[in-house]
Amino acid sequence: MTGAVFVDTNVVVYRHSALDTAKQARADSWYTLLWHLRMGRVSFQVLQETYSALTRKLRPAVPESDAQAIVRGLTAWNPVPVNRSILERAWLLQARNSISWWDALIVAAAQFSGCAILLTEDLQHGQVFDSVRVIDPFDSLDRTPEQILEVRDR
Repeated sequence: MTGAVFVDTNVVVYRHSALDTAKQARADSWYTLLWHLRMGRVSFQVLQETYSALTRKLRPAVPESDAQAIVRGLTAWNPVPVNRSILERAWLLQARNSISWWDALIVAAAQFSGCAILLTEDLQHGQVFDSVRVIDPFDSLDRTPEQILEVRDR
C-alpha cells in the first residue's frame, strides 16, 4: 500500500459541489477511502482555498457555517503550515519544473507531509516530483481508488 495521500483543493470542492455529479461521486470515493485509512493530508493553503472556493466561487455558495465545518473537519488530516522550508522548496520546484507558484506550494507541502501521491486535476496525471506522484482522481476512472492505492482487504 502507498503512503499518505495529499488532497488538493479541487478534490475537496468537487466533493461538496453538485455542479458535476460524476466528479462529486469520484471525489467522495477518494474521501471515504482516505478517511477510513487515515491517509489523507492537506496544507493550510488547501484549507484557505477550500473555504474561499466554497463560499465565494461556487454557485450556489456553501453557507459560511457549513464551509467552516468542512474546513474544521479537514484539520484532522494534519494540515502542513507554509513555512520557510516549504517556500524554499516551492521556489526550487517552480524553477525546475516550470509549474505555477501555487502548484509548487502544493507539491512542496505534499513532499513535506511524506505523501507518495498528490490528488489533483491541476497537474499532469502521472507526473512525478521526486517521491510524489500526481494522480488526477477524475482521469483515472478505469480503476477504483482502492486499486490505485493497492489496498487489500481493509
